Amino acid sequence: MKITVVVPVVLAGVIVLAVAAYSGGEQAQLRMAYFANVGHAIPIVGVERGFFEDVGVIETRIFDSGPQVIESMFAGSIDVAYVGPGPAINGFLNSANKNVQILAGAASGGASFVAHPDSDVYGISDFDGKRIAAPQIGNTQDVSLRDALSAHGLVPAERGGSVIIHNIPNPDIYTLFVKGEIDGAWVPEPWATILEQDLGGKRLFHEEELWPDGEFASVLLIANTDYVRKNPEIISELLRSHNYTASWINQNPTESRNSFNDFLNSYLGRPLPDRIVDVALANTEITADPKADSVYSFATKADKLGYLGRHGYDLSGIFYGDDVQ
Repeated sequence: MKITVVVPVVLAGVIVLAVAAYSGGEQAQLRMAYFANVGHAIPIVGVERGFFEDVGVIETRIFDSGPQVIESMFAGSIDVAYVGPGPAINGFLNSANKNVQILAGAASGGASFVAHPDSDVYGISDFDGKRIAAPQIGNTQDVSLRDALSAHGLVPAERGGSVIIHNIPNPDIYTLFVKGEIDGAWVPEPWATILEQDLGGKRLFHEEELWPDGEFASVLLIANTDYVRKNPEIISELLRSHNYTASWINQNPTESRNSFNDFLNSYLGRPLPDRIVDVALANTEITADPKADSVYSFATKADKLGYLGRHGYDLSGIFYGDDVQ
């Protein structure tokens, strides 16, 4: 089966977009970072709909990877951000004086494994000898992939095993899928739905099916702890707006899809088909619940993979309210 589809320009553009926009000429009271994907619907829809206006003047920045966001937070150019549990945990552990905290959840689930239509992969046990793609090393999908391999007695090729893992950006995963150069990919939404609907991929499972209670934190709202201490009123208003937006999205799926596509059209020049966004949103739980148990579980998995250093780790104080109120 030969697939000839052009990479979606609308999302490929995220890779080269570092700073998206400023909310006016006034001095920003809050500098906020997020990604151009469905799991980040709260900041996208919230900003598009004006739900964050009571927070004050917000400078918004669009990134395509968690490590970039954490580096910017360390550099003092970001105050709050929406990222996956991996960057949140690493930011907390690697910052001076544990200067990164989780304020709230933003999304649960919203990732899947999609097999290439020509591949004979029907489950994780079939990954033996196959080429599997996932986003950057240490992100949620990468950790889940490598943990699943271990559970099935499989080992990545770089550690002497048979499973070749390609850790590359989602648009590059799309390109390899088109060319038939990978057997499958473990990716977030909307990429999983794009691979399935546009390229004929076989969605074998949703990642939440591998987690207890069928849920896990895939996107979290984090903040610079010093900023939180110095600006309690702004943080309080941010959380109020954040929680309101999460509720609004769940009550207004069609309007939320339209806002998401308005954002893509405004910032990246082109929206996605409504059918793609509708399915991607349906596959993602938008929630302010940080799913704390899954964050601790994720850290355990990451630690077993050697991602959290050699001397153990301590997540005491990682959640807002543990020592900041």
